[in-house]
Formats: sequence, structure tokens, C-alpha cells
Amino acid sequence: MLVTERRERILALTRERGTVALPDLAAALGVSEMTVRRDIELLADEGSVQKVRGGVRTPATGSRAGTAPVSTAERRAIAATAAGLVEPGMAIGLTGGAAGIALAQELVRVPDLTIVTNSLPVSDLFSPPDRADAPYTQTVVLTGGVRTPSQSLVGPVAVRALERLHCDLVLLDAHGLDEQAGLTTMNLLEAETYRAFMAAAREVVVLADHTRWQVVGLTTVADLGDIDRLVIDDGLDEEARERLAEHIGHVDIAERDRPAGL
Repeated sequence: MLVTERRERILALTRERGTVALPDLAAALGVSEMTVRRDIELLADEGSVQKVRGGVRTPATGSRAGTAPVSTAERRAIAATAAGLVEPGMAIGLTGGAAGIALAQELVRVPDLTIVTNSLPVSDLFSPPDRADAPYTQTVVLTGGVRTPSQSLVGPVAVRALERLHCDLVLLDAHGLDEQAGLTTMNLLEAETYRAFMAAAREVVVLADHTRWQVVGLTTVADLGDIDRLVIDDGLDEEARERLAEHIGHVDIAERDRPAGL
């Protein structure tokens, strides 16, 4: 079972039962409890589920107080819009998170890409060919580093790996966007790694759903003015769009009825 299929199954079981124990999920999926914990960490980070002692349950609210959960349609719209920026033969930097993984699912069909990533789930999506005699059409460069609960690799090792690399595009998943605080994250080592990704980019693209606006994490990664392009879904109101456009060169609004794929 692929990583994405496993996580979709976790979501389906959680929605069906309301609360599911960790051993029950592991048995249903045929994987270890440690693997399920890692999946739950990522799903909880994106607001799709809520962790409880010994298991998981459907969230009572969205991932932030007073907001609705982000739908799959919104993530797919962001991924489809961002995928339109990627051309065969490019070298791209791609982080993890819900938006990054959704984008990776779109990019598996684009030939001759070099993907530089610090995300183990993203790396897993670009699997070898099914047949031994089939050619590799994509190259994955995994940075190394300290592993976070969401299966991203961060810290000095990741930074050193990125220092001598050059990417046509770097696409970053945003924890928070704010006029004063800029692009933020909750993890100090992740902030350092994101800055190294940005330094390696010819163009910096940030992926964010509309609920990330005016969310401030623990530490600033960069000012809004350091972002070349923002891809965000159409749940963002007009005032916010205008305020973001004052700081960021291009703000691309992803329409939720846009079909996924290239």
C-alpha cells in the first residue's frame, strides 16, 4: 500500500468510526504502530485528524480555532496550480507538509525532473520504475538531517546539503503567513532549512491554504517580500489578496473547481 493510500485509509476509518485506537489502525493497514503514528503526526499537523491518547479521532473543528477544515479540493487546486509552474527538465526544491505532498502527487507524471527534497513522504512518491529494464525519468536528491515528527529532515546536515545546489524553483509549504511576521514555522531547525532552500532557488514559491493567512508560528523564515510567488486557494478574501499582493510579486489564486493534473 502506498503512503498516500494508507493515509487516505486512516482518514476514511476515522470518519467512519469517529475514534480509532492505534492497534486497530495498524491491524487494518497491515503496518506497524510506529508507521501509523508517523502518518497520524502528519495528518494532525494538517488538521485532518486529532491525536488522542492511544489513537486518533475526527477533529471537532479545523486545525485552528474558528476555522473550517481545509478540504481535499482546496489542496488539489493549490497543487494543480503550482504544478503548472513546473516544466520537464527542471530542478525543483520541494518540502513536505500537506501542500508539498499534494504537489508531489501531481509531479510524478512530469518527466526528467530533479527533485531536491527534505521530506521522506515526498521522496517515497517518486518511486523506481515497476520494471528493472525501465528507465528512471526522475531523480530525487534527499538532503539528510534530523527527522521531525512529520518526517521532514532539518538542521545543519540538511543546510549543508543545500548550500551548493541550484534549483529552478523551490516550493515551500507554509505554516503561517502574516504581514509583520512574514513566512513562519513552529520549528527552529525547519526555519533554518527553509532559508537554505530559498538561497538555492532562482524563484521561491510558497504554497498555502487560505487558513494560513494571519497565522504566526514560533519563528520567522523570511519576510513576505522575499517570496517571489504565492499559490493560495480561492477561500482567501479580497482584502487579504490585496494586502498580500502589496508584498509578494505574484499571488496565484487556485480555483477549487480546477481539475487536478497537468
